[in-house]
Amino acid sequence: MTRTVTAGLDGSAESRAAAMGAPPTPLGQWGRAAREAELRGLPLKIVHVWEPVPDPMAQAPLLGPETHQHRTERSEMGAPPAEGWGSIPREAAEELRLRHPGVEVVGEQVSGSAGEVLVEASKGAALLVLGSRALGGVGGFLVGSVGLSVVAHAESPVVLVRAGEQAADEHRTDPAGIPSTATPFRPVVLGLDTDHPDETLIEFAFDAALRRATSLRVVHAWFPPPYYAYGMPVDPPLHEALALEQSQALTEALSPWRQKYPDVETVEVSRFGSAAEQLVEASGEASLVVVGRRIRRGALGAHIGHVTHAVLHHATAPVAVVAHG
Repeated sequence: MTRTVTAGLDGSAESRAAAMGAPPTPLGQWGRAAREAELRGLPLKIVHVWEPVPDPMAQAPLLGPETHQHRTERSEMGAPPAEGWGSIPREAAEELRLRHPGVEVVGEQVSGSAGEVLVEASKGAALLVLGSRALGGVGGFLVGSVGLSVVAHAESPVVLVRAGEQAADEHRTDPAGIPSTATPFRPVVLGLDTDHPDETLIEFAFDAALRRATSLRVVHAWFPPPYYAYGMPVDPPLHEALALEQSQALTEALSPWRQKYPDVETVEVSRFGSAAEQLVEASGEASLVVVGRRIRRGALGAHIGHVTHAVLHHATAPVAVVAHG
């Protein structure tokens, strides 16, 4: 079975941004999912979820006001009629085919719980792309409970893209200081824990940088171990020794990947402090921020992790969450 880049679509502005780029979008500008499909040479699959609203409808909308209205209208009609059922993904697919004739686009509409449907759809996907409302200003994403649930349970990489995201936002500014698709991509940023340098996470980031013909900026943050810091005054020589040790650990973790991807310029950043804060800061100049999520199948269930959770809510670039063992 051919793998796909899959976009979750519910009719809201943020979902349309994930699939096509927030409307209105000029011809030639790719939405995140379409651009990923082009970069990977894979088909694009649009999955539209119809989720009946409980009666009485007492809960606030999870996926935005447009989705809430769409779901309410469908719910009032009972079961979705044959005529028009599937029109949303079909129309989206037709629009994308016109914009991007080199990409095979398919669409389907599925009834059920949005979170469960999208997690199931991710199983056959090389990448799942979801939309998220922007917080405005320099803020990050507003990730609802459905998005967080999908990120926490999907075992394929999941990319969150904000409504309003444009193709040019992923590129460096032109000589006039304006982002342009004619300029090179901004760097890909990877957050890496050198104590657990997972191969799946690292390879995804290197591959993303290679496909974009851009550099990879690897961010590693560290704090002194408790047995160093507890009750001890500031010790500059000790701090320098720890910094060197952490920097060397990062270099060692990346060494085989530099050899495997010799065409990817790799910049190592090992700094004292909060990993989340450093990644959020780096996102301002990134085309994509890549973070990990450890797969847990124990009694405590799936979770995202505090660094990834913070990056999802505060990064200003699209965020890829890569599940790993």
